[in-house]
Amino acid sequence: MRAIAGKKVRKNAASANTMGRFETEILALRDNLGALSEINGRWVERAITKTSYRRIILDMDSSESPVHGEQEGSADNGHFGCNCFHPLFCFNQFGDCEGAILRPGNVHSAERWKEVLEPVVRRYKQKEIRQYFRGDATFAKPELYEYLEENAFLYAIRLPSNDILQKEIRHLLTRPVGRPPRKPVVLYEDFNYQAASWVKPRRVVAKVEWHQGEHFPRVGFIVTNMSARAKGVVHFYNGRGTAEQWIKEGKYALNWTRLSCKNFVSNQVRLALFLMAYNLGNFLRRLVLPREIKHWSLRTLLTKMIKIGAKVVKHSRYVTSQMAEVAVSRKLFAAILLRIERLRLCPA
Repeated sequence: MRAIAGKKVRKNAASANTMGRFETEILALRDNLGALSEINGRWVERAITKTSYRRIILDMDSSESPVHGEQEGSADNGHFGCNCFHPLFCFNQFGDCEGAILRPGNVHSAERWKEVLEPVVRRYKQKEIRQYFRGDATFAKPELYEYLEENAFLYAIRLPSNDILQKEIRHLLTRPVGRPPRKPVVLYEDFNYQAASWVKPRRVVAKVEWHQGEHFPRVGFIVTNMSARAKGVVHFYNGRGTAEQWIKEGKYALNWTRLSCKNFVSNQVRLALFLMAYNLGNFLRRLVLPREIKHWSLRTLLTKMIKIGAKVVKHSRYVTSQMAEVAVSRKLFAAILLRIERLRLCPA
């Protein structure tokens, strides 16, 4: 700080204890916690204005945050096989985390989906673009279908199998005659189906895969209101796996599972701060990085560009930071700085 400010710093920076109290006491207030979520939403909205796109795709998924103490709200989760929290995330197709919520470890994977999704839906309501939603079988809920239909969202959501659905594709469940090829035989079918809890029939797409060496086919069902061909709906749904990859990046690059505060609200604050850090890294990656390093993961970006050593040399009129050109060359670093400057000058 003395080198940057050019004079002696009279006041010390906040200590670790002070920063800890700021996180667990000040930011944990109801208004401040809501403001953190609102700031994250505004950041994503600004980033979207600087992105060329014709549609928005929302992927929702849950994950586990293991704990190793007596944190408030943590509970044993049989599916993940650990004592954990059970946060819920919503991403767009560019990897930005549109919203998230921290939940106790023993809740259903789709619990409180509306709290996460509703602010995001409002964010894009006035935009004249096509809007899509993808989710796994956890989100196969009639109230979610109705909410998406009311807000003009197209959706593709995995549907758990049952006897009625199996009966609709009975003709596809007979093994093809002849020697099975090495490449899987993939068959598609679509039909209308209405469960007892649904208010109307909906389109269901089925995918049946016959693999060499397997006696029974792999069968999956997707409920959708899209008009695309069955194969196109399945291809669109399969893109949902990228959300799981982004969750892994948050875990391994930022360690956002480190929710070690005793109080549940304090851990909500910590997750909100982790999300903001994740989005800053993702904005840097997709809006600033040159093409030759645009494929970098957040972990690579962190180790090769952010967490690097530098020698600070102070002259009479300027300060120079000298960094080794091991991962990022001078030319590449200059290109990144230029892109940041152009991004700053672009109208919002």
